[in-house]
Amino acid sequence: MLAGLEAGSCGEMWNLTHPERVVAIQSRYAAAGADCIITNTFGGNRLMLTRHQHAEDLVEINRAAAKIARQAFGGKEGYVLGDIGPVGGVLEPYGDLKMDDVRAALAEQAQALVEGGVDAIILETQTSLEELGLGIEGAKAAGAPFIIASLAYDRSMDGTFFKTMMGISPEQAAEFAQERGADAVALNCGTGMDMEAAAKIVPLYRSSSSLFTMVQPNAGLPVLEKMKAVYKQAPEQMVQALPEVLEAGANIIGSCCGSTPEHTRAIRAMVDRFNAQAN
Repeated sequence: MLAGLEAGSCGEMWNLTHPERVVAIQSRYAAAGADCIITNTFGGNRLMLTRHQHAEDLVEINRAAAKIARQAFGGKEGYVLGDIGPVGGVLEPYGDLKMDDVRAALAEQAQALVEGGVDAIILETQTSLEELGLGIEGAKAAGAPFIIASLAYDRSMDGTFFKTMMGISPEQAAEFAQERGADAVALNCGTGMDMEAAAKIVPLYRSSSSLFTMVQPNAGLPVLEKMKAVYKQAPEQMVQALPEVLEAGANIIGSCCGSTPEHTRAIRAMVDRFNAQAN
């Protein structure tokens, strides 16, 4: 069982200009018990970087991020997950993004991350099967040792079902990920995606595929303060539903929006207790 995945930051170029800041942040998660660190490359594909005038730095950004995440473990054993986020638009025929452009962008980023030495590629916060499929294709072509397909779901108003923004269910996602050759199916972020929601989705994943399962729920539900979304769920509150996630058979446990190293520490402690009892 792995615990505590630190979600990579989006849009920051610190891994080039101030790598010590990224190392300092990620090291706190490793010290709290994380076995996995996600690179800060959520927006590191060419389509996103072009909007910020950093496309020419793409390879250097992704390779550097992989090395920085490895450094955060301080010589201890750990796994670096190369983060590939959404390309920031809707693919044709529903949107104006060309399929070939998205395919090339995802393959290029995956190649740079693999060359940087990541242990896995995580395609994170995905909402459509079309983009997810292109991402898996690119990760496989790059020779990624392990591929994680992670989707962002929204919980229905009555709490009875989950769909992505593009209408994809957990069952559809799991079947698709397995068919396309991913190694794990995961969830992260999304509206209402807390630990209790994760406990409901893991059985759906496991009933629809034989893949490893991974969850990165948010630290509760956000509240609006001074026009900012703030997550206030304390670590001890977040892990209250964690036993249900573990009993459901999740293989990798982490956290997403609003979480801190203290949330990781609480997850680590409960995972250790669960494993000790299981043995």
